[in-house]
Amino acid sequence: MTDAAVRVTQSVVESFTEDYLRSIGCDIDKHGAKWEVTPGDDASVDLLQGATTLVCDADDVADGEEPLHPESGFFQELLEEASQRTPVGALSVDSETTGVIVPEWLQESELAVKGVKFVPYYDRTAALVLFRIDIETVSEYQQRFLRSVAVDARSEEVLPRLDETVLELTEPGSASVETEDADVDPDRLEDLIDLGLDSAVADVRSTIDEIHREASRAADSEVEEYRQMHQQREEELREELANLQSRIEDMNERIDEGTQQDRVEALKERKERKASYEEMEAELDDLRQRRERGFPERQRKIRDRHALEVVVKPLTVTMVQYERGEIEFELVEGEVTRTITTGYGSGVGVTDDVQCTSCHQSLSRSAPLGTIKHKFRCEDCA
Repeated sequence: MTDAAVRVTQSVVESFTEDYLRSIGCDIDKHGAKWEVTPGDDASVDLLQGATTLVCDADDVADGEEPLHPESGFFQELLEEASQRTPVGALSVDSETTGVIVPEWLQESELAVKGVKFVPYYDRTAALVLFRIDIETVSEYQQRFLRSVAVDARSEEVLPRLDETVLELTEPGSASVETEDADVDPDRLEDLIDLGLDSAVADVRSTIDEIHREASRAADSEVEEYRQMHQQREEELREELANLQSRIEDMNERIDEGTQQDRVEALKERKERKASYEEMEAELDDLRQRRERGFPERQRKIRDRHALEVVVKPLTVTMVQYERGEIEFELVEGEVTRTITTGYGSGVGVTDDVQCTSCHQSLSRSAPLGTIKHKFRCEDCA
């Protein structure tokens, strides 16, 4: 799995694992990338049966040690256990704990930002769901991903920056964020999880498609091997039938020219040869028909073995309270100063589209703000 596909980073995994294991009574003695974990007498943890060595470097894992990274079996079991203990939590994100998220259309702009002012108007709540996505085929592929998706509880809008903000706040060395238990309507929570699920799957769609293509190529290759095997068998049968036909003709000559004893033996052998000939001819005819139909039954079995199964499971949910309001960016271009005011959320970033006043397309990374001299224009219209 590429780094670009991992939102739950290695540092987050290590921080979460350490905090969780210590919270349930385990001692951790770190030696570089290797952690010696010893459950205390009162520790309550199912996945540790005794002292265990966790290794944060996937290339340096010895026998008897457990790798620790987003995809590792140990971390997956740890998440399962943690989610069963506290499946739903809550935390708050405000402008004091998060920096201003500058929109991409302004990051890519050459204009100077003289000042920024965020005015919160009200609080909103979002469900931050951590999903585990398993992509596998029966035959040879299996990949596992972790995805966190934040969904606004009121508007049902997916907030891609909020989950990143929460992960950043939980990075090692960051200021601690207080969490607490959450009381959420189960039906509403289920709706939000379903909305997040679609976004999580869309996030790995390119990987799913690539695995599907690889699986299809593997299935096509296996079908072709099966077809070639049948073709070879057909050629073998045709050769054997030709040999049998020649033997039967020899039997006919012995019957016509041989002694009575030779004729009796030849008749018996010819009968056996003809029976074998008919069996081979029937087999060859069956192979021809199956080849002409494209081996439907065999293809179905091969395709079934290479079919993809995508299993998505929500592991934990964090109800995140954040602030919504307006943000002002004071911009300078030469002697001109203008202010852009737009919707904003703490930990979320700009929530409204800002359009070029000339072409009316939304500003973005590929179409950043180009000038403020004639109102607000993108680079192409500047």
